Amino acid sequence: MYQTDMYEGMMAETVSLQGANHDLINAYMARPLGPGPFPGMVIIHHMPGWDEWYKETARKFAHHGYVTLAPNLYFRAGHGTVEDVAAKVRAEGGVADEQVMGDLQGSLDYLCSLAYVSDKVGVFGTCSGGRQAFLASCRIKGFDAVVDCWGGRVVMAEADLSPKYPVSPLDYTKDLSCPLLGIFGNEDHGPTPEQVNQHEAELKKYGKNYEFHRYDDAGHGFFYHHRPNYRQAQAVDGWQKVFSFLETHLH
Repeated sequence: MYQTDMYEGMMAETVSLQGANHDLINAYMARPLGPGPFPGMVIIHHMPGWDEWYKETARKFAHHGYVTLAPNLYFRAGHGTVEDVAAKVRAEGGVADEQVMGDLQGSLDYLCSLAYVSDKVGVFGTCSGGRQAFLASCRIKGFDAVVDCWGGRVVMAEADLSPKYPVSPLDYTKDLSCPLLGIFGNEDHGPTPEQVNQHEAELKKYGKNYEFHRYDDAGHGFFYHHRPNYRQAQAVDGWQKVFSFLETHLH
C-alpha cells in the first residue's frame, strides 16, 4: 500500500525488441526504479496508433509498480506523425493478427529477460488493442492476466473474416489461459452490448475465470481524457477495477 514517505522514481524510454519474423521494432518502456522484481505489463495500442495516450498509460502502469512495454505495432508501415502512420495502416486494411501475435510474443520475451521483472506478466489493450489482448491471452502462453477494454471485433461474422483476420477471436475462447477483465460501455457500437453478451456466454460455456464491468452513459473509448467520449466517473471506476484486478493476479 502506498505511503507518503515511500521512494518514488521511474524511467521511460524507447527500446528495440525482436518481433514477428525476427524483425526489430521499437517500443516504449516505462518502469519503476529499484531492484524489483516488479510484475510486467504489455500494453497494446489502439487503431489510432502508438500515440501519446499510450505513452501516458505506460507511465501510469509504471507509477503503479509495473514494468510496462508498449510495442509499436505499426513500425513496419514507416515513420512520421502518429496520424499519418495510422492512416497508412488503415488504408492497408490493418495489421495481420499473425504479425501482431509475433510482436506480442517478442514483447513478452523481452520483459521476461529482464532481471527486475517478476514471473508475472499481464496484457492490456483498448479498442483494437483490447481485441488483440484477448487474442494474445488465448494464443500465447505466458500471460497471467488480461484486460480487454472495449475490444471490438472479438465477435466476428463470417463475412468479416479475411486473410489478415482469418479466425474470429471468439473461436479461441476455449484456449484462454489466464483470468480476463473486460471493461465496456453500454452505448458502444463496436462491441455492442449484444456482442459482449455473446462473448460472456462463450466464457461461461468453457468455465473461464473472468469479470465483465459494463457502464451506462459510456460509449467507445471512455477512458480517453483528450476526447469528447471521455466519461470521468466511469473512467475513474474502470481504472480502479483494472488495478484491483492486476493486484489480485500479478502480485
